[in-house]
Amino acid sequence: MERLVQELKENNVGKVLQHEPLAHHTTLKIGGPAELFIEPNSVQGLEKAMTLIKKHNIPWRAIGRGSNLLVSDEGIKGAVIKLGRDISDLTVEGTKVKVGGGYSIVALATQLSRKGLTGLEFAAGIPGSVGGAVYMNAGAHGSDMSKILEKALVLFEDGTIEWLTNDELQFSYRHSILQNERPGVCIEAVLSLEEGNREAIVEKIQKNKDYRKETQPWNFPCAGSIFRNPLPNYAGELIEKNGLKGYEIGGAKVSDLHANFIVNTGNATAQDVVDLIKYIQETIKEKEGIEMHTEVEIVS
Repeated sequence: MERLVQELKENNVGKVLQHEPLAHHTTLKIGGPAELFIEPNSVQGLEKAMTLIKKHNIPWRAIGRGSNLLVSDEGIKGAVIKLGRDISDLTVEGTKVKVGGGYSIVALATQLSRKGLTGLEFAAGIPGSVGGAVYMNAGAHGSDMSKILEKALVLFEDGTIEWLTNDELQFSYRHSILQNERPGVCIEAVLSLEEGNREAIVEKIQKNKDYRKETQPWNFPCAGSIFRNPLPNYAGELIEKNGLKGYEIGGAKVSDLHANFIVNTGNATAQDVVDLIKYIQETIKEKEGIEMHTEVEIVS
């Protein structure tokens, strides 16, 4: 590992740290250390880093803004690559938008609304990156990334990089092919939007942001929705119906504001959250006969 660290620094790939606490890089403020933490300074820096990681045969995974992530208390062995501010270029040509995977999806929605481009209003208030939104097919208010994505530049497990079209990504509810069938991370996306009324778009963006603030617990560290909605049911309604709103295990608590959110009350461990997730799953299965599947990604 020391030799890899030296070569990464010699090749100026970006920020390179050892034993970096991942609690600093997740919205839950939970997570043990990354054995090796890399934040590339460009797509070229990312490519160099991947070449060296493959050369040394080190396991790796990529993260964005950490908004849909629960990292174990033990942390992650190998390399963690964070797609941050330096992989967030933005080019707008007419209704075509080319944007880096590290770009904040909220900031992008706001920026494009000011240009009178419609299609991304649903993302206002989603606290993730463009890359993470593609990976999870993030959505809200009746729309999602599959409705606007034309193609994505993807970094795969073997270190290769390839453009995939919307069809090739095989989007479904909170799912893309990048999660299981062909694991990878989006490092750039091309979106196809439409021209609209600027004032109406900006107003809708603000309305969606306000809705999030009023109905979701952003005053506490959290990871967004914990469970996928078992349609036609809704996760939050099932959890609240069965008396679990406000239920706590250690420092992890089912939000008093929205039951499909687990918040870190200040000293929660990853194990607290995992135990609370399991308790909810067992309760809903016993009382309702419904399997609850997590939307948050649990990694170790």
